[in-house]
Amino acid sequence: MATITLRKTRETRVRGGHPWIYASEIEKVEGAFENGDIVDVADFRGKFIGRGFYNPQSQISLRILTRRDEPCDRDFFARRIRDAWEYRKLLCDLNSCRLIYSESDFLPGLVVDKFGDILVLQSLSLGIERIKDMLCDLLMEIVEPAGIWERSDVPVRRLEGLEQATGLLRGEVPDVVEMRENGIRFLVDVKHGQKTGFFLDQRENRALVERYARGRNVLNLFCYTGGFSVYALGGGALHVDSVDSSAKAMAMVDRNIALNGFSAEQHTSFCADAIEHLAAVEDGRYDLIIVDPPAFAKHRGALKNALRAYQRLNARAIEKIAPGGLVFTFSCSQVVEKEAFALAVFSAAAGTGRRVRILDRLCQPADHAVNIYHPEGEYLKGLLLYVE
Repeated sequence: MATITLRKTRETRVRGGHPWIYASEIEKVEGAFENGDIVDVADFRGKFIGRGFYNPQSQISLRILTRRDEPCDRDFFARRIRDAWEYRKLLCDLNSCRLIYSESDFLPGLVVDKFGDILVLQSLSLGIERIKDMLCDLLMEIVEPAGIWERSDVPVRRLEGLEQATGLLRGEVPDVVEMRENGIRFLVDVKHGQKTGFFLDQRENRALVERYARGRNVLNLFCYTGGFSVYALGGGALHVDSVDSSAKAMAMVDRNIALNGFSAEQHTSFCADAIEHLAAVEDGRYDLIIVDPPAFAKHRGALKNALRAYQRLNARAIEKIAPGGLVFTFSCSQVVEKEAFALAVFSAAAGTGRRVRILDRLCQPADHAVNIYHPEGEYLKGLLLYVE
């Protein structure tokens, strides 16, 4: 097994528990290896620190798997998957959950979502890619799904020297999977939908919308397949308007609305640009608005423009909402920290001149738990605003 030795001045972060080692932190590499191999990590004195996937093609050159001197063999990965499965059994709805969340489950580069009895897998690192077949076997043994579908069609794979990939990995997977979330039924396009087909990270925030929706007219912007819309109707909303620029997504919204027994009189779909639609809305028409845009910043170079976009969008929502209305606003951009997002929303509110109170600070749920040593795993942040 090859050994990576860290630079003397670059060990503090890794010793503090962070699972990533960058190329600039490596002093030398001793021993033969292939990209994606599991290697040892040592400090400048040669003392063992950990063991992980090594890929010199990537800026994140090493992803630590363990800080113990233990074999990273099939039994090791079986234990990691079982630990993740038992954790979800304890805290999550197994009908709809993120089963494995990369560094948070100590399986860096592996994401697995569970929709009913179907698993959707993303392989995001070369190390995971090289053992993907074994991991699928373990998932079939431990979780016993009907099938596993791959959705590794994400640009980040290029940073690992990998091509994008999709397709059947195990068992049988239908084109559309039906699942239940908090007792609500949804159809999920696991093969062609965004990411893995459904945004499980908003589960608890959707339930919060359900709690506040009674007697309100609701506008769901960037609605995708209508998760927030169905919950709002289930909570007793007077009417819900859903807006998304994707005709395919809007067709699935209508199917999910009907699947849960709601009528066309209770809901209207708009296939339109959400920002333009909001600008054209008459003031006071809605008393609950959901603002859940896609990531405005994929990298730090786009951060300033993203914050300006969040400010403009939230200012418009605050301007439009009826007195006594609620705005649920979110950012899923990992590079936008929660303090910066809150400041952008504060600036938006201040610009409108309206009185605004923060009722709640929102985040991702327990199945997307953040490894305390890997703050990069925290990406979803939101605010619930009361506008007078």
